[in-house]
Amino acid sequence: MTGIATRYLYLVRHGEALPDESGLTERGRRQATLLGQRLREIPFAAVHHGPLSRAEQTARLIGDQLKNVPLHVSEVAGDFVPYVPEMDELPAASADFYLRFLAGATDEERKHGPALARQALDLFTGAVAAEEDRHELVVTHNFLVAWFVRDAMHAPKWRWLGLNHCNAALTVIRYAPGRPASILVSNDMRHLPAELRWTGFPAELHI
Repeated sequence: MTGIATRYLYLVRHGEALPDESGLTERGRRQATLLGQRLREIPFAAVHHGPLSRAEQTARLIGDQLKNVPLHVSEVAGDFVPYVPEMDELPAASADFYLRFLAGATDEERKHGPALARQALDLFTGAVAAEEDRHELVVTHNFLVAWFVRDAMHAPKWRWLGLNHCNAALTVIRYAPGRPASILVSNDMRHLPAELRWTGFPAELHI
């Protein structure tokens, strides 16, 4: 009989992107390579990445530093709006701000984003039916990292809003059998020198 083992989910926002988002900058490539070096001793079962070039390039550069770990492209690891709240779900003081932020989402995004977000939780979260612990890396985008963190904290669905992650920062969530999810690491950049940290954040938030 197959046992139930712990899943360790490693979440990474892609490296710094070019202005047209067609790929990574030189800084972004360095970020990805350094993150791969940090992760090279982790026994990953797989690296999953979104289909956009900035996520794919990041995943491949990380994968170059790993030991024969397969890379899989996944639509559910892509860049999408995971949930669009109604005004009455949001705190009164910030409702207008968040709704303005989401106003640019198309009808297509509003329809398919939440479906992909649900699929992502089904695919990547929870303990696993296995004899040994599983380590998986998902190279994705800020919105989806925030969605996973929100879910791990059992926060309301709208609370992915306002959770921001730097380029090539690392977040790790543990899903142990019979226990709530635990966020072990969040937005960690220790693998990056100072000049490569905080990309993706506005200047006033750099610390």
